[in-house]
Amino acid sequence: MRRLTVVQLLPALESGGVERSTLEIAQALVEAGHRALVVSAGGRLVPRLQASGAEHVRLDIGRKSLSTLRQVRPLRALLRDEHADIVHVRSRLPAWVGVLALRGMGADRPRLVSTVHGLNSPSRYSAVMARGERVVCVSDTVRDYVLRHYPRTDPGRLRVIPRGIEPAMFPPAPLPDRDARAWAAAWHPALGGDGPLLLLPGRGTRLKGHADALRLLAGLRTGGSDARLWMPGARDPARAAYVAELETLARELGIDDALALTPPTDEIARAYAASDLVLQLSRKPEAFGRTVVEALSCGRPVLGWAHGGVGELLRELQPAGAVEPFDADALLARAGELLAPLPAAAGTMPAPHPLLARYTLCAMQQATLAVYAELAD
Repeated sequence: MRRLTVVQLLPALESGGVERSTLEIAQALVEAGHRALVVSAGGRLVPRLQASGAEHVRLDIGRKSLSTLRQVRPLRALLRDEHADIVHVRSRLPAWVGVLALRGMGADRPRLVSTVHGLNSPSRYSAVMARGERVVCVSDTVRDYVLRHYPRTDPGRLRVIPRGIEPAMFPPAPLPDRDARAWAAAWHPALGGDGPLLLLPGRGTRLKGHADALRLLAGLRTGGSDARLWMPGARDPARAAYVAELETLARELGIDDALALTPPTDEIARAYAASDLVLQLSRKPEAFGRTVVEALSCGRPVLGWAHGGVGELLRELQPAGAVEPFDADALLARAGELLAPLPAAAGTMPAPHPLLARYTLCAMQQATLAVYAELAD
């Protein structure tokens, strides 16, 4: 394939899954000998992007204001001056700016790729994400969502490319991993003891199902288990009222001494290793379930509501962990089954999951570059 210039558009480069995917594809482009440009309002990830050999152009194309349309002309000039081959849009407002910029470029304009990262509310505004000449869907759940809500979309333009992880960052850990558990307990004494440790990573928002996890912990402890629960990411200074609500519920359930509500951890793989069961209890269906892939890569079972991308992954990779959404009794029963002691296997290293190869970073990068090649050729 000839050397391409690929321009990715998104609101900013601060944090999040969209931003991470943008950097990962930019890195893959550079390593393959292509030119990678990212257009955004900037952010803390710009130095990391530039360190990979990619380029950043600052245009505020994600501000939710009509004034953002003033960026159409500068973006069109940029695409023309840089001889862009592909424009890859990842968010709705930047996508509209990109589509309008391309509209005035004639027959030699760059080809358009879009990635649908989330299950946004269906609308004419959101429909722009289905207008790419190739539409990347991060799961079959997203593909079905696009075809259901935008039935005029040609299925032949859709490409399912799951998000990927770097396996070396999530290595298998012995079960139980006593050193990792001791590390967690040293930071958060409530996580000590010999009982099982449950882990629910996720930001402090009601959508992540923290209350469901608290009730599950209460049920396990009522049944005689010395279970503990760690929720890294739940404690957020910007959401103090929500944290207080969770702490009140924990006291009412009598489990506050077996609970750690903490800020996010920079050592999430070690947190997986410290745990015996990882929870994914989002109340709203998600487009993808990265937690499921990360935890299984570390050799930890996952328990979650069987809807959206999480349910899709669980049905494929670990059916025993999929529970009908919001059935608390079934969740408790399934948790007991997944936590049942296996004396013969205690302390052994879990075997690599045979189906996880589809969900590696390398697989995601190569599949995306193949989409660019389809259009470039």
